[in-house]
Amino acid sequence: MTYFFRHAARVVLSVGAVAAVLILPTAARAAAKIQHFVSPGGIEAWFIQDATVPVIAMEYAFLGGATQDPATKPGLANMVASLLDEGSGDLDSKAYHERLERRAIELSFSASRDAFRGSLRMLRDTREEAFDLLHMALTAPRFDPADVERIRSQIISMLRRDSTNPVPLANRQFFATAYKDHPYARPVAGTLASVPTITRSDLTDYVGHVIARDTLRIAVVGDIDPETLGRLLDHTFGSLPAKAHLEPVAEVKAATPPLASRIDLDVPQTSITFGGPGMKRSDPDFMAAYVDNYILGGSGLQSRLYSEVREKRGLAYSVYQSLLWMDNSAVVIGNTGTRADRASETMAEIEKQVRRFADEGPTAKELEDAKSYLKGSQMLSLDTSSKLAQALLQYQLDRLPIDYIEKRNALIDAVTLDQAKEVAKRLWGQGLITVTVGRPAQTAPADAPAPKAD
Repeated sequence: MTYFFRHAARVVLSVGAVAAVLILPTAARAAAKIQHFVSPGGIEAWFIQDATVPVIAMEYAFLGGATQDPATKPGLANMVASLLDEGSGDLDSKAYHERLERRAIELSFSASRDAFRGSLRMLRDTREEAFDLLHMALTAPRFDPADVERIRSQIISMLRRDSTNPVPLANRQFFATAYKDHPYARPVAGTLASVPTITRSDLTDYVGHVIARDTLRIAVVGDIDPETLGRLLDHTFGSLPAKAHLEPVAEVKAATPPLASRIDLDVPQTSITFGGPGMKRSDPDFMAAYVDNYILGGSGLQSRLYSEVREKRGLAYSVYQSLLWMDNSAVVIGNTGTRADRASETMAEIEKQVRRFADEGPTAKELEDAKSYLKGSQMLSLDTSSKLAQALLQYQLDRLPIDYIEKRNALIDAVTLDQAKEVAKRLWGQGLITVTVGRPAQTAPADAPAPKAD
């Protein structure tokens, strides 16, 4: 993700468009409509045509992302993402954004570790201009010196704030510990040392190497007919280079736990990031891991960690964990915040619950309750055109079949108790990688405030 949200303040859909985006058929109905669409020029997309409301949402990605940053210049992809909408062709930044805002077009870019992403949302009547502005951004970015320096200053300011914020510090150290010299260890937003060294030539080189048709994935949902969509996709993406020139990224497994590190920082609340090697999306046992994670730490108020750490002992206001899978690795990663004088107790309780779950796995009731929730929650997660387009893009990036929405609940139901127990041992049996950021316990004031929610 891009690490600051400039677009929220200046790119706003009209009131009518916002209302329209909130209405969409359920996931079950949408699943029956997904088409593998190919434009006359050969641009492929997953497409749902729906005229319920006059809105179109498109999500797309080019493979590569931040892994294509030079080792000495992490943050390059993130900086490109922050600059592509700062003017293109004969339009400077101000003129470009005036056109977006005048027509209520929402356009943005972001970088993750493995993909360079884009998002485009518009009313049906502004589709021609919206796709044209995107075409301009991809094929003729200006990277004007004044804009480059303005965006660089914003990123550096964010990095300086993060250097005294325990949560991002803990997360960065976690990935540095888990991946060492691998590209996944580098912070996507870059560092205070690397961002000042990024040049305009670096920006143009990144675009030339990464933005190409052969790694492009597209999802479109909304009120547009196939003929018009084909013409607009060809106009927008058809003139891009045929092939990207990506540096290969090696398969890697996160470091073997147990590993622990701490960063001393004089802040009121101590942040703890914990986790370990995870499970790739292509693993046959992935769905069992998904259900297990929900039970142990991913279900908010119902998880074991929340119950034991927050509810029974009052050690923290929140504690959670999630599965994070990438193209070449995967981790389980969690976070909590607590008082410095209770950090050791909090971490000990988390480790105790993780060991217990690895040894015993979930109960039969926990498994059935988790299955019921995860099946039902899918409908809520796909209730807008934007959410559905984002999901369809992610399914493509994860190399899932086009009918995955229809198959998902059956895959959840197929997880057995024995499989869930075996996967729990596999994921958490070796212990945890932990990173603690905050005051040493002995320096914490006796009347330190209760932990704040992260």
